[in-house]
Amino acid sequence: MSTSQDQFEHDAKRVAAEGRAIQDEVETREARSFQSGDDAPPPQTGARRYPVPPFDQAPLAKPGVEAELDLQPMWNAPFYKGSGKLEGKVALVTGADSGIGRSVAVLFAREGADVAIAYLEEGEDAQATRAAVEAEGRRAILIPGDIADPAYAKAAVAQTVKELGGLDVLVNNAAFQEHAEAIEDLTEEHLDRTLKTNLYGLFHMSKAAIPHMKPGSAIINTGSVTGLDGAKALLDYSLTKGGIHAFTRSLASSVLKRGIRVNAVAPGPVWTPLNPADKRGKALAEFGADTPMGRPAQPEEIAPAFVFLASPQTSSYITGEILPIIGGY
Repeated sequence: MSTSQDQFEHDAKRVAAEGRAIQDEVETREARSFQSGDDAPPPQTGARRYPVPPFDQAPLAKPGVEAELDLQPMWNAPFYKGSGKLEGKVALVTGADSGIGRSVAVLFAREGADVAIAYLEEGEDAQATRAAVEAEGRRAILIPGDIADPAYAKAAVAQTVKELGGLDVLVNNAAFQEHAEAIEDLTEEHLDRTLKTNLYGLFHMSKAAIPHMKPGSAIINTGSVTGLDGAKALLDYSLTKGGIHAFTRSLASSVLKRGIRVNAVAPGPVWTPLNPADKRGKALAEFGADTPMGRPAQPEEIAPAFVFLASPQTSSYITGEILPIIGGY
């Protein structure tokens, strides 16, 4: 065997030995960590601490009233300071009675906007949102009804324009969600309800709003990580959220020459009445635990993205985008 071959073999054995030493070191460290039972809690990355699973929360009846939640969603973003990003604007937010919609309405008001609060029937929650908007020094009106009804969509927009003086931002946020473990369990009535609320409603509200919107206006749709990744027990919901993403990009192209921007926010799990009104048992107690963050988002962690996409000061060159906020990859 040549000298060079001897050297190659010697180097190979050395490298293999170094690899085994590194392996032993890592396995020893991991074994020590496992034996100590010192599993790190979910990281806290925000301006304040947020709750982590497991949650002790009873299921809610639909449509889900936020006031009935034992663990109240965190929506008021006390560390968020307004800076006039929406000064003098008028916004119409569907599903603004609770959850993400409530937080969006409040932050819009903190940035200087008056807000029309569209909701289904959750009057107590809607009154709380209105009080929070007014506490920010802005006007708020309540418009209950079904967004899937085109007549309601036209009336809601007309009332907003008449009472608040115009319409600059539309947030299509209201949604229906109910799981079905197998496709055989998904009835036509169930599918129809999901499609009408999540897709028809978005279409009717957008169609009614756009003729009233001036250059610099914005539409923001609430999509979902389920529209990106799918969800085995949410076939219909995932279908509609994927449709919302596609509609967002298509409508953005359609209305760009009018000076209207259209974008979507695609959240992962968020602690709102929507999920306790759908999930049961372990799925509810461990809601959000499978994200890299180890917990669901709180509404106030999602709402600033809507401010960003609504304001021509911060996103004038952004349209047709889907912004995932999913707690890591």
